[in-house]
Amino acid sequence: MTDSDFIVGAAVFDLNGLPKEYFTTPEDGNMIWVQTIFQALGLRSLLMSSLQLEGFHHATILGTDHSAVVVKQKAHYVALLIQPQAAIDAAFIEWVQAIEPSELKNNPRFHTA
Repeated sequence: MTDSDFIVGAAVFDLNGLPKEYFTTPEDGNMIWVQTIFQALGLRSLLMSSLQLEGFHHATILGTDHSAVVVKQKAHYVALLIQPQAAIDAAFIEWVQAIEPSELKNNPRFHTA
């Protein structure tokens, strides 16, 4: 299995934390998880301004059925909903940092929601 086989949903957010695009897969068409990511990005913004934190690169939200990973890229954030058996390690985070939204659009597993 490749890393992309563990993805069951994806979303792209602008640098202000506003959602731009959503992608679903046949395994899970539910997009309710995007609200959690939206809230996490809002919290990140609040913490960074209040505590003057720098260097946010990624966040992981662990759930019972799925986990989510949010990675900051140069022009946007990419959030992935992944199956729980996926290994969220440094190599996976680097892989997510390199994902382009066009790859999701062109992958036949993903459908624009």
